[in-house]
Amino acid sequence: MNATEAIVVAVDGSESASNAVVWAARAAAFHRRRLHIVTAVHIPAFYYSEPYLARSFQDELRDTAKARLDSAHVLARQSAEPIGSIDVTTDAVDGRPAPTLIEMSATASMLVLGSHGHGEITGLIVGSVTAAVAAHAECPVVVVRGRTLDGLPPTEGPIVVGVDGSESCRPAVEAAFVEASARGAGLVAVNVWSDVSVQPSLGATPDDPHWSRIQAGEEVVLAERLAGCREQYPDVDVERVVARDRPVRVLSEYAEQAQLIVVGTRGRGGFRGMLLGSTSRAMLHTADCPVMIVPSNT
Repeated sequence: MNATEAIVVAVDGSESASNAVVWAARAAAFHRRRLHIVTAVHIPAFYYSEPYLARSFQDELRDTAKARLDSAHVLARQSAEPIGSIDVTTDAVDGRPAPTLIEMSATASMLVLGSHGHGEITGLIVGSVTAAVAAHAECPVVVVRGRTLDGLPPTEGPIVVGVDGSESCRPAVEAAFVEASARGAGLVAVNVWSDVSVQPSLGATPDDPHWSRIQAGEEVVLAERLAGCREQYPDVDVERVVARDRPVRVLSEYAEQAQLIVVGTRGRGGFRGMLLGSTSRAMLHTADCPVMIVPSNT
């Protein structure tokens, strides 16, 4: 499958996939990595009951796949050109899209997908393939969604990363610093906390001692989570944000101006058996910019 260390982007002929190719090509140029463009060729089982139909349908699918890959190859080179030249390879892979991409994630440096593709139900915000790959992939997955400028994914604004007190957020923090450094972008590190014992409706305010203690503690947690990466990437300007609110609401607000949101697969309070936490799932549906889901590895 030739995905080793490459940035892999999946195409299916949809506009969403084309946006993913643009984003992935730019990422390949920033990171100086090979871009591997793939499309899946899958023949439903019922076609095999008629061998002639199966061969005819397979030939048609392969012709379509070749045309799709050729078009994506041209788009990728054009998209990367302002940043730098990139090595581009393509592959039409036999098999269902989700399992194929999940297998590739074991050796890829990153997977890039559109938010939904051909065949998805109208109104479905995140396609079934995208959701499955985001939950099960072994490498970071970028879902290209949200606002566009002249029809293209955003290139301006900071990288925003969701941070909490769990060890599982460390890979997401590291990935966010890598992206910010490669793109010459600022980084906004957001730690959002909530505590049912400190409610404005019960008379608590930011001046309440309990509220202040929690806020101070969360600021320490955020500083600790960023410390190692700040030393490793001194070129990245970091803004630290600690807020009492719902994480999805705060991150969604920052996404309106960001070029990329980075979150882990599971956060504080996430169940070990839950492959994709509630915040990361929600961002796939609500963020107004591309979202990177980074495996927590815990």
